[in-house]
Amino acid sequence: MSEPVRPAVARPSVLSLNINSKSALYAAYMPFLLNGGIFVPTPKSHTLGDEVFMLLQLMDDPTKHPVAGSVVWVTPHGAQGGKTQGVGVHFSDDEAGKTVRHRIEQILAGHLGSSRPTHTI
Repeated sequence: MSEPVRPAVARPSVLSLNINSKSALYAAYMPFLLNGGIFVPTPKSHTLGDEVFMLLQLMDDPTKHPVAGSVVWVTPHGAQGGKTQGVGVHFSDDEAGKTVRHRIEQILAGHLGSSRPTHTI
C-alpha cells in the first residue's frame, strides 16, 4: 500500500519591517481592521488571504515583535498615484497581535483619525 499523497502546505511568508518614526508608523498602521494591521512594503507578490509571519521593530525599541497575520490589502507594482508596492497585513487575534496593536496605538496616541494620507486609505 502506498502512502496517500498529501498536498504541499505553503509555509507562511516571513516579512521583516523596521519602523523608525511616528510618521512612518502612522502611514503604515491600519486601525480600521478589527485586530489592527500594518502595511509592509515588499517587492514579493502576495494574494489576499495569504498567511504571513512578521518580525516588526518599532521606533527605538530593539525588540522584534513576532506577529502572524493574513494579507488583506495588496498594492501592486506600478500602482496609480505612485503608491508604494506592498501588502497590508491584518494582525492575528492572538496575544502577539494584541500586544503589537496596543504598542502601536500607544505610540500613535493623538494621531489616529488624522486626515494625513497613509499607504492604504
